[in-house]
Amino acid sequence: MIRFLDHAQKHDGVWFATRSQIADHWAATHPHQRIERPSQMTRDRFVQRFGSIFEHSPWIADRAFDLELGPAHDSVTGLHNALARIFRSASAAERLQVLKAHPDLAGKLAAAKRLTPESTAEQASAALDALTDDERSRFQQLNEKYVQKHGFPFIIAVRDNTKASILQAFQTRLANDSEREFTMACAQVERIAELRLKDQLP
Repeated sequence: MIRFLDHAQKHDGVWFATRSQIADHWAATHPHQRIERPSQMTRDRFVQRFGSIFEHSPWIADRAFDLELGPAHDSVTGLHNALARIFRSASAAERLQVLKAHPDLAGKLAAAKRLTPESTAEQASAALDALTDDERSRFQQLNEKYVQKHGFPFIIAVRDNTKASILQAFQTRLANDSEREFTMACAQVERIAELRLKDQLP
């Protein structure tokens, strides 16, 4: 250490910061940010923050608040588990309404820029906001066939896919019966919720 100090002092511009100066620099460069913990939120704040995790279905967050959330629910995994429990325990009719709350992929709402911020970002991640006229027409045809057959929109975690893989899944799942599709759509809804939570929690 002495040899290093002697060497450093032989050069111009060398500066030895004190502990206080290091602490001040760190505080200025990386200011403390208070983390809101789900388990410590009020009901109103909890629903406001996580009510959009399941598309247009804030009732899921409202019911999850009553699960006596603790520190284990302050992570993505923990909170997703709580929200998914509410979704899975809901009636088939309630889950169907959640599915119907999802927009068509590259559909009329997207064209009119009336998607939620979450859905807008998700569809853009697979370039569904930059389709050619032929691609947009293809999506619209598939949307119509799917809804006509199954009674709810085609749902897929867009951020796990590309435009090509989404089209492939669209065509494959059109052949499924509606019971199987209901199960698959619910699983995709839960995956979308998990990805949305990752945007909000550490």
